[in-house]
Amino acid sequence: MADIRNYRLLNQQIGKTAFTKPGEIVSWMGAMQAQEFAMAKWAIGLRLPGSTEKDIEDAFNKGDILRTHLLRPTWHFVAPADIRWLLMLTAPRVHALNDYYYRKAELDSKTLTRSNDILSKSLQGGKYLTRVELQSALGKAKIKADGQRLAYIMMQAELDGIICSGPRRGNQFTYALLEERVPIMKKIDRKEALGKLMNRFFTSRGPASLNDFAYWSSLTLKEIREGTEMLDKNFTREKINGHEYFFLPLSLPKDKNIQRSFLMPDYDEYGMSYKDRSAIINKKVLRLEEISNTGYSHAILINGIIDGKWMISKEKKEVIIQTYHTGKINKRKEKAIKNAIARYSSFHKFLTTVHIINITA
Repeated sequence: MADIRNYRLLNQQIGKTAFTKPGEIVSWMGAMQAQEFAMAKWAIGLRLPGSTEKDIEDAFNKGDILRTHLLRPTWHFVAPADIRWLLMLTAPRVHALNDYYYRKAELDSKTLTRSNDILSKSLQGGKYLTRVELQSALGKAKIKADGQRLAYIMMQAELDGIICSGPRRGNQFTYALLEERVPIMKKIDRKEALGKLMNRFFTSRGPASLNDFAYWSSLTLKEIREGTEMLDKNFTREKINGHEYFFLPLSLPKDKNIQRSFLMPDYDEYGMSYKDRSAIINKKVLRLEEISNTGYSHAILINGIIDGKWMISKEKKEVIIQTYHTGKINKRKEKAIKNAIARYSSFHKFLTTVHIINITA
């Protein structure tokens, strides 16, 4: 398991990065879950030493990275060059997963087509509008758009390639027309897109299994198995603990500067990329009430394994970060914890007070 963790830390650009820009990280990863925007920004920052929250926010506002629904029915960051072929490949599956909710919200094809037309007309000419503003436009066209019904109208339009994220207006998100936000690019067919995504996934996340990729992409195992013929010939297949993993051979460096301990963002790809997360699980930690109540959220990892959780609170100009751990906190572990917090604090430009708490019974 140690080698699996080390490979993943390096391939995911957490251990050591080959990139300098937010868009490069997102492109390398193919797509990054971005349900919680603040955490999603930190997920990129974690992979870009020296970067700040403002750097990621600026890249998002400029359109160097986009936020939309694809893969599983949730938001993801995606590079502009990838958004169209990824939607072509994965949107049909997400629509199928959403079908029950479309019907529950009484959203038939006629209503959704009308909604797409209203959204397109409202955004034409480089306009960036908030969800509330677009809700108003839909309402004027006599289309009921509130609550979950509005959420699925907007998701449908994203999946259909009509809209995507625009720049933020203060703390508010806006939408843009995809055709105006991203230049038209050469189309590729479904088979080529599948091969492209599989190569991207196993390069950036290996060692990983076909089940991991199916979970992450929402594509069917039948289609994925057929797609293995399009994997680069340099990929290695190896059975580990009874599971077949795909990965590119890699010389694991002995560099002491490899980042193995960090405050993991909620929904980070280091966890979300894998159906089987046993490589990062410490069962003793997850059994503790203080941690089990929050599951994988706000996990702190030591040597690539969940060791506890972190909590943050603000008092005036000071930020207090508390970490909860099991086992003995020796000097080496304490240093790893403090370095992880310092990295997070630097990203946000926080003045931080640290409390390290041992919760072993």
